[in-house]
Amino acid sequence: MLPCVLMRPAELEAIREGRVDLAFRRWDRPRVKVGTRLRTAVGLVEVVSVEQVPLSSLRAEDARRAGAHSLAALKDVLAARAERPVFRVGLRYAGVDPRETLRGQLPGPAEVVAILAGLDRLDAASPVGPWTRDTLRLIDRNPEVRAPELAARLGRPTAEFKRDVRKLKERGLTESLAIGYHICAVPGLPDGEVRLSGQRLSPRGEVVLDHEDGPRERAPRREGTPLPRTIGAPATRALRAVDLHTLQAVSTWTRHDLAALHGVGPIALDRLEAALAQLGLSFADRRPG
Repeated sequence: MLPCVLMRPAELEAIREGRVDLAFRRWDRPRVKVGTRLRTAVGLVEVVSVEQVPLSSLRAEDARRAGAHSLAALKDVLAARAERPVFRVGLRYAGVDPRETLRGQLPGPAEVVAILAGLDRLDAASPVGPWTRDTLRLIDRNPEVRAPELAARLGRPTAEFKRDVRKLKERGLTESLAIGYHICAVPGLPDGEVRLSGQRLSPRGEVVLDHEDGPRERAPRREGTPLPRTIGAPATRALRAVDLHTLQAVSTWTRHDLAALHGVGPIALDRLEAALAQLGLSFADRRPG
C-alpha cells in the first residue's frame, strides 16, 4: 500500500464492507491517480476519483463516508499541515489480491523451470549474491516466525530482507500471516496439499523447493481460517500462546475470556468479531467443558 494513502485496519475493513468510500488527505499535490489499485491487508482497494476541495465544502455526509465520527472529528484530523490543500479521494473495494489466486495455482514441470529461471535472475541482480533459495528454505523450515528474526538468521537488515520476500510473494511463492511468513498453502485443502494424476503435490512454493531439494516431510497445516492480520502482533501472540491459531478456534471462546488475555484489547476483539461474522461465526456464549 502506498504510504501517502496509509489506512488503518478498521478503515480497510470498512472499505471492504462498503461502509467507507472516501478518504481526505492534506497533500501538496495529488499523490495517487485514478485507477490505482492499492494492495492492502483486506485485498485490493481502487482509487476511483481524486479532487482538490475547499475544507469549508466538507459536510457531515463526507465525514460519514470517510469513517469519521463527525464532521468536527474529520476537520480535526485535517487541521495538521493546514498550509496544504485538501484532497478528496474516492475509494472502492476491488476484490481479492490476485497474488492469493496465484498462490493456489500449482505449477507444472515447465512452469517450475520458468519460476526457477526467474529466481536465478533475482539472484544474479542482487548486490548480496544469491538469496532466493536460502530465503525460501528458511521460511519453509520456520513458518510463522517474524521477519526480524528470520533476517537475523541470515545476517541481513530487516528492511532489506522484507523487500526481497515481497519479490517472492509477487511470484506466489510465499504469503504473509498475522506474524511471519509461510510457504503458500492451497486454501480449503487438508494439509495444504492436493492429489493430481496419482501424485501428491505441495503448494506452489513447496513445489519449487522440492524440485531442487527433493521432497521433504512437513508438519501438517492447521485447517481453518488464519487469524486476521489486522488484530496486531500482541493479540496474535497472545492467542497463539493458548493454541488459538484460527478463527474457528477463537469462536470457541467467549469475548470475556479472550479479553482476559494479555495483549488482546478492545480493538483486536472488535476486529476478531468482524472477521468471525464474515464466516457466519461469533464468540461463544460460554467456554466448552
